[in-house]
Amino acid sequence: MLALALALDAVFGEPDWLWRRLPHPAVLFGRLIAWLEARLNQGSARRARGVLGLCVLLIVVLVPALALSHPVLVGVGQVIGAAILLAQQSLVSHVRAVAAALDEGLAPARQAVAMIVGRDPATLDEAGVARAAIESAAENFSDAVVAPAFWFAVAGLPGIVLYKAVNTADSMIGYRSERYREYGWAAARLDDALNLIPARLSGLILCAVGPGSLKVLWRDARLHASPNAGWPEAATASALDVALAGPRIYDGTRLEAPYVFAEGRRAPTARDIEAACRLLWRGWALVLVAALLLEVPGFLHFFGG
Repeated sequence: MLALALALDAVFGEPDWLWRRLPHPAVLFGRLIAWLEARLNQGSARRARGVLGLCVLLIVVLVPALALSHPVLVGVGQVIGAAILLAQQSLVSHVRAVAAALDEGLAPARQAVAMIVGRDPATLDEAGVARAAIESAAENFSDAVVAPAFWFAVAGLPGIVLYKAVNTADSMIGYRSERYREYGWAAARLDDALNLIPARLSGLILCAVGPGSLKVLWRDARLHASPNAGWPEAATASALDVALAGPRIYDGTRLEAPYVFAEGRRAPTARDIEAACRLLWRGWALVLVAALLLEVPGFLHFFGG
């Protein structure tokens, strides 16, 4: 089922004709998260309120996921659900759009990269735009492909739904700003925990399919501010010979941070973004092979009686 879901996502992605008519599950997750936050993120005990909001979110999203896991629907329901929640094609399309925009000029490139990163695009030069796009590609290979596939393999449709709901919550409220520091604490910590294994798998996968260095992966992954994002970023930086992370500006404030693979080139280009996209597809292919190998014991048991 996982292999089929990966293939369906790669072929069809997120078709506009469908999601113009129906809300994507991630959009529904986001609406519920925003509704809960508006009502709970006030007054005292905001951390406890955030835990409550996260519990409500998970209960609401898991009920239909468990229903679709019923034996009668297990094949069709789980495959379609997983294909919708995987995002390989969508990820590559958004990242590749930044490369195309860079060929047109800095202004359209800034607009394109603003669709996939949270930093202020007005502060980015051409190299900064390319670096941001490559970092987003690396991080989201873990968040949008490897982690959903991992949790689907572990717990079926409920596993991938739970992961995507938590990951969406983290992207909306898991910040250390004054507004979200306490309320979003539970979402951020649970997202860190759910990504602990997939992020490291992502780094190993990207090293396996590219010229990335395991030595660099081990040395530099921990330099990143995130406990997980550094793993796919270090692998990607090493594979592309590009320095990633480093200082950046969020909300008008310059954040000093070390480079991941500091010896890499400091001025990536649109060609490096394209190289990152090719690396992601090779990584996806390895995930697909792993998904197929997971089915071997079942096939042997079936044909062996």
